Amino acid sequence: MPDRITILYVEDNPDNRNLIRRVLNAEGFDVIEAAHANQAFQKLESEQVDLILMDINMPEMDGYTLTAKIKQNERFKNIPIVAVTANVMRGDREKSLQAGCDGYIQKPIDIDTLAQQIARFITRRSNV
Repeated sequence: MPDRITILYVEDNPDNRNLIRRVLNAEGFDVIEAAHANQAFQKLESEQVDLILMDINMPEMDGYTLTAKIKQNERFKNIPIVAVTANVMRGDREKSLQAGCDGYIQKPIDIDTLAQQIARFITRRSNV
């Protein structure tokens, strides 16, 4: 496992990005932010990303569609993607997994357990 884990957080809400960046930086993670799908692809092309946190409800292209597009790309298909969403109705978790997400974190995010949740996905990836 690399010394520093780099997380791409795709989220259109700047307040959410700021909060999650601060929490994850304090836990020792590097955080790259993208406000929309095109920016997410630009970041993936130019940065080494270990995990993607994906907001599902975004304008233009939702997180389900963006996840599917990322997973179709040979270069990025093995990067774990974790859905971060307020969609908590029956079937929403399954819809995230069907789109290609490797996991699911419910909003509002519990900042006290976020780092442990992310560490599980990083550990799982390094054991593959």
